Amino acid sequence: MHIPEETSSAVQDSLLAICLFAAFADGEKSEVEREEVRRAAVDFGSENLGILSRKILMRKLSLQEVAAGLESSQDKLLAYEMALAVCESDGEVNASEREFLDELKGLLALKTEDAGAVEKEVDEVALAPVSVVPPPLPVAAAGPENGGMILKYAILNGALELLPETLATMAIIPMQMKMVYRIGKTHGFELDQSHIKEFLGTIGVGMGSQVMEGFARKLMQGFGKKLGGKMGGKVANQLTGSAFSFASTYALGKVAESYYASGRKLDVASIRGMFGPMRDQAEQLHGKYLPDIQAKAGELTPSKIFSLVRGGEV
Repeated sequence: MHIPEETSSAVQDSLLAICLFAAFADGEKSEVEREEVRRAAVDFGSENLGILSRKILMRKLSLQEVAAGLESSQDKLLAYEMALAVCESDGEVNASEREFLDELKGLLALKTEDAGAVEKEVDEVALAPVSVVPPPLPVAAAGPENGGMILKYAILNGALELLPETLATMAIIPMQMKMVYRIGKTHGFELDQSHIKEFLGTIGVGMGSQVMEGFARKLMQGFGKKLGGKMGGKVANQLTGSAFSFASTYALGKVAESYYASGRKLDVASIRGMFGPMRDQAEQLHGKYLPDIQAKAGELTPSKIFSLVRGGEV
């Protein structure tokens, strides 16, 4: 679905709150992961997002109240799609998340066939096998090839942030995971999804918070003209989101390259210490590669995104 260009502030708050409820729905999340979601909400730059986060955690805002703020069928389906995508960002939903999603479906009074269509699309992207990727080059060529591949994935994810489709936001995490899988493969490691998820979590790439932030940015972009009185605010939000995804993906790839090239001998402190400075460096590169990112965004269609998730070449 497309994020609407014009959305009332009340509907926007309801959609943002549902994303937050989804991010907090995983009863198995560690406190570190929950804190990442809280930090993302507070630091995002939207006062409403931080306020909503605090209200939800203090139980001063209920899911029933939030769902009641959505009236149109389009907004209700969008809310369910976002919630499901956040819940599935780190894999199959658990019992707590399933209970939350079932409650949300009931409160939104979604038709079974409509909810099923949303679930099919989200599952196809969020739960795509990480191992379905183009074949790697021999290990001897891994170093230079991985450098170019990492940049391609960073450009792609920067481009996905410029698109209005929710599908584009959902695809960012799967593409990061495929990149890590390919890097490990070139160094002789056959990685599974659980290992890659653990690796992302170790270096501080929050999957649920990243998807939630992506949806929040897209909602805020639709408000650029209203809030800023001109389109400048909208463009600035888009470029900020693009820079974030570009930099996070680039830094993740570079850290993964160092880690697997070392034979997975780098300790947790070392790989965590590499990620922040590398991400800061990558943010400075965003401007240099912005024309490539914008050109890539112009090529992307929903069918092309599905193709990439299914293992197409970046």
